[in-house]
Amino acid sequence: MAKQAKNMGAQLKTLRRVMRYIRPHLPWLLLSLALALISVALTLYVPILVGRAIDCIVSAGRVDFDGLGSALIAIAVCAALTAGCQWVMNTINNRITYRTVADIRNDAFAHIQKLPLKYLDAHPAGDTVSRMISDVDTFADGLLMGFTQLFTGLATILGTLIFMLTLSLTITLVVVVITPLSLLVANFIATRTYSMFRLQSATRGEQTALIDEAIGEAKLVAAFGHGEKTLAQFDEINDRLRECSLQATFFSSLTNPCTRFVNSIVYAGVALTGALAAAGGMLSVGGLSSFLSYANQYTKPFNEISGVVTELQNALACAGRMFELIDEPEQEPDAEFAQTLCDPQGEIAIRGVDFSYTKDRPLIEGFSLDVKPGQHVAIVGPTGCGKTTMINLLMRFYDVDAGEIRIDGHETRDITRQNLRSSIGMVLQDTWLTAGTIRENIAMSRPDASLDEVIAAAKAAHAHSFIRRLPDGYDTVIGENGGQLSQGQKQLLCIARVMLSLPPMLILDEATSSIDTRTEHRIQKAFASMMQGRTSFIVAHRLSTIRHADMILVMREGRVVEQGTHEELLEKNGFYAELHQSQFAG
Repeated sequence: MAKQAKNMGAQLKTLRRVMRYIRPHLPWLLLSLALALISVALTLYVPILVGRAIDCIVSAGRVDFDGLGSALIAIAVCAALTAGCQWVMNTINNRITYRTVADIRNDAFAHIQKLPLKYLDAHPAGDTVSRMISDVDTFADGLLMGFTQLFTGLATILGTLIFMLTLSLTITLVVVVITPLSLLVANFIATRTYSMFRLQSATRGEQTALIDEAIGEAKLVAAFGHGEKTLAQFDEINDRLRECSLQATFFSSLTNPCTRFVNSIVYAGVALTGALAAAGGMLSVGGLSSFLSYANQYTKPFNEISGVVTELQNALACAGRMFELIDEPEQEPDAEFAQTLCDPQGEIAIRGVDFSYTKDRPLIEGFSLDVKPGQHVAIVGPTGCGKTTMINLLMRFYDVDAGEIRIDGHETRDITRQNLRSSIGMVLQDTWLTAGTIRENIAMSRPDASLDEVIAAAKAAHAHSFIRRLPDGYDTVIGENGGQLSQGQKQLLCIARVMLSLPPMLILDEATSSIDTRTEHRIQKAFASMMQGRTSFIVAHRLSTIRHADMILVMREGRVVEQGTHEELLEKNGFYAELHQSQFAG
């Protein structure tokens, strides 16, 4: 019972959220409701006309052709008007549904842009995509069915009761007494299917995440022979999805036949009492025909509504997952009086910084550093020592747990993120490219740059020669993450992007890791020119690339264990010397 109450509370909360999105479309909703009422009224008037037509046929040779003709014309007019109302109503319902869905997707996508990186790092991209695409599509289907059938169904039930009351109070009471059985059956099943549909949606998201990962890293899977293991993982998730989907579908599909059984009892009760009333002269043959037609129309919406309720269970479960994403806490906004650095010099002071990705596993503790404007600082150390983490903290991709980082005397949390990040150019080991032209990817740092400026940046990055050989040169369209370009070519484009903007501070995180030795030598010269007078942080595994750095920080387990120039650190014969010897022992 407690679980059912919890599910019911979650559904009501989700439904209220959905209604807030529907509220801007309230005029269209009211028009749709009005058309539903008109359509139902016309539909329910037809059985009365049919009953009149039947009563016009008394016996052979005794037919009221004038009355019969009038009734048939009225039936045709009602049918035409009903069809027109339903067409307009369906168009309006589609408009409301898909505009509501568009608003939810827009809010979700805008919210993703404001989420902290720790959320995106901790949640599979495929699951987030599943919430944005599959769950919202399922929600749209349920919402559309609700608009299309729920209004007309409820109006039909109320309308048929009114029309039946005008014909016979006794028979109407028979209908009303048996009806609650149908509602009880539908409610019993519906309250138990919500959690099943929610589990189905979550498992589908897990499956999407695995598919996204397997396709995105297809080369890695093939290279290490993980095809069978990946297939086994997929089969395991697919089996779970099949099981929960079968359960949800089985229990939800019980609703319709159960309500149909109850409705058949209603129809039989109406037929029996109506026949007795007709035999006793209390009801005409045409009136009995109308009553049976109303009994059929009265029970039909219960079948439709039971199906709608099932779809709404699924839709609300999917909407709940979507709202969970929207409700995730945004990254801490910029301070109210956040500043912008007008002419940053690149003086950086790090004081007593503590940071960890998870509270139970400390990473960086008590880290301090002073960097003068224009200095070149190299960061070296074994994997997992905190090199890239320091870059994340400088860029405010993550905020420090304790301590502070200052740039030109200003605490980074007192500087707008946009201004801070625009003041620092980054070239990472992982390339950042989007679907678009070569020119658009290079000009991402300066969208207003001219073609000549883009070409000059590409030449400085030694990318111009391979770009010129592409089918459309700088207008060549590349796919997501670079399409068919080699890893080295992608890296050169990222370097050209930084060459174009030349911000006052630079971060190079294994920036030449994917480039051949000959090109790397040229790039190092270009970097040397680019870094002239700019504060630069160079994260490197190959120590040959950072020999001329003004300061080398040697990190180990989140702490700076040594610092100094290349020659000074070799003379100390410490951990840096061990790293150096391991690379140049030959």
